[in-house]
Amino acid sequence: MSDPLLSLIALTLVPQIGPVQARILLQHFEPEEIFRAKRNQLQSIEGIGPERASAILGFRNFSRAESELQFIERRKIKAIPINDPNYPKRLLHCYDPPVLLYLAGEADLNEQRMLAIIGTRQPTEYGRQWTERIVEELSGNEICILSGLAVGVDAISHRSALKHQLKTIGVLAHGLDRIYPSQHGKLAAEMERTGGLLTEFVHGTEPDRYHFPARNRIVAGMADATLVIESGEKGGSLITASLANQYNRDVFALPGRMQDEKSSGCLKLIRQHQSELFISTQDMLTHLGWGEQQAPQKQAAPSLFPELTETENRIVTLLKQDEALHQDHIGWKLNISAPQLSSCLLQLEMKGVVVSLPGKKFQARL
Repeated sequence: MSDPLLSLIALTLVPQIGPVQARILLQHFEPEEIFRAKRNQLQSIEGIGPERASAILGFRNFSRAESELQFIERRKIKAIPINDPNYPKRLLHCYDPPVLLYLAGEADLNEQRMLAIIGTRQPTEYGRQWTERIVEELSGNEICILSGLAVGVDAISHRSALKHQLKTIGVLAHGLDRIYPSQHGKLAAEMERTGGLLTEFVHGTEPDRYHFPARNRIVAGMADATLVIESGEKGGSLITASLANQYNRDVFALPGRMQDEKSSGCLKLIRQHQSELFISTQDMLTHLGWGEQQAPQKQAAPSLFPELTETENRIVTLLKQDEALHQDHIGWKLNISAPQLSSCLLQLEMKGVVVSLPGKKFQARL
């Protein structure tokens, strides 16, 4: 196949090739070269081996990839490969980002401030009121609200964002040919007009149970921080919070009464030091460095000399001395903690000062 996008779609359909293996392959080949590669080339790659090489070379369902290409063209859906400038840069700092995303809508996946608000599908009145109140209190800030379009806290956060003119993105665990749950069709249509619906799954993919943890990693990876409103001791919200911690992102949990089942998951996160205690919206904004409300800005040409913090300046100075450095080496050299370094590198990348390279390496953009 000579079409890179068609080849990339096909790659995501190969059995035994998940996001991690797909990204490894793309570090060695262009998408259209993968299915033409020789067996020994494929199986010699660390993380691929003989079994996965056989899966690639034995793949024949290219008609499914062609069907997806026709679908996204017909529905005017944007296909965003991992090397596309519009791909969410925050996901590039995760170890398992999708190599291809599908977007319905006009959302900017690299908004400067992104907050995931998640929680139980059956919130109490306490959880509902706090979700609506928090989103309303965020409305003076340029913050994009992420969630999973599920019943409960997800839907409340999306609706509240639309009500208060905040951008919002729903991440789906299925293809864009359907909305699940079906009662969110109207909500999804509104979000598509003012924000977006995002998925890594081709059309026809059912919202099967095992797709939701995959969806949750995108929510956790795209957000600067995740706020858990209410949750039991098990469930998707705790999976998302755990992933956010793995990705060195901030996690907040809304406390509740000890006897309330729906607060048990949040109290568990706080007790195990896996989240910050949510005290108030302003406290959370201050913790994230988002304390000052942003006045609407006039369109202006980007600065050739973006303003950098002291830590960001130290990182750039170090990177200018070498061609490229591994993230761990930067942290060790400058004595910066992993979460702070990850945040600084992301901000530098979004300011156009550094570029991320394969293998968690970074280089100054001279």
